[in-house]
Amino acid sequence: MNTVLYQFLVEVPTAAAIWSALLVLALTVLTVLVARPERDPAPDEPVVDPSPADPATELADLRRYAEEVAVAAAGAAQTARRWRDAWLTAQEEVDRAWTAYDEAETAARRFTGAAALPAPRTPRTPAEYAGRERWLHQAAVAAHWRGELPVERLRDVFAHRDGWDPRRHPVEQEVLLARAVRDGRRDAYRAAAGRERSAWRDAELAAEAARALAVEAYAAAERLRPVRLPAQRTATATARTALAARWRPARVG
Repeated sequence: MNTVLYQFLVEVPTAAAIWSALLVLALTVLTVLVARPERDPAPDEPVVDPSPADPATELADLRRYAEEVAVAAAGAAQTARRWRDAWLTAQEEVDRAWTAYDEAETAARRFTGAAALPAPRTPRTPAEYAGRERWLHQAAVAAHWRGELPVERLRDVFAHRDGWDPRRHPVEQEVLLARAVRDGRRDAYRAAAGRERSAWRDAELAAEAARALAVEAYAAAERLRPVRLPAQRTATATARTALAARWRPARVG
């Protein structure tokens, strides 16, 4: 019993001292936080801009921006005109390609009935086959020089592939040659139509960019006018005030 009482009397003052120290430390920290000066300005205090804008600098920036946008708008307009010219050229190429294809289609259509007729009978000799091959090569080269047969098809003729058989009768070969010319011109027309569509899209995009820059250039030029008008009005008001002061009548008495 004496031991327990002794431990109680010894440990209770120690714990009380520790809690007192912690309480003093907490009160000290709270006092420092409350007494700390405010870093942010009060809501009622006016906020002063450290770098006030200079009207002359703003006017110079606006003028420089307007000049840059005007130059860009002029360049975009020239680019749009070039793309439009390219589209017109592509459209002319489409018209020519269609005319050539229509002519080739008409020529190939004339052999529609001839293909159903039997080929003329001729003696099948080495000289006859040599003559047929020679005729085929000459006709294919002539069609190539006229721009009717592409070089790829000409290579097929000389390589005797893709249906080109020099042993056939010249009538059959002429039908095949007319169809090859028609197919080549049809492919050329489709390629020209694709280029025309691509040129049209490019011309539309360039025109839209030119219109947007023109609108921006006009807006930039308009923003310069409100800056100049107050200065003019101030100068006019000053001149009128000076004139009124000059002609003000003197007081009597």
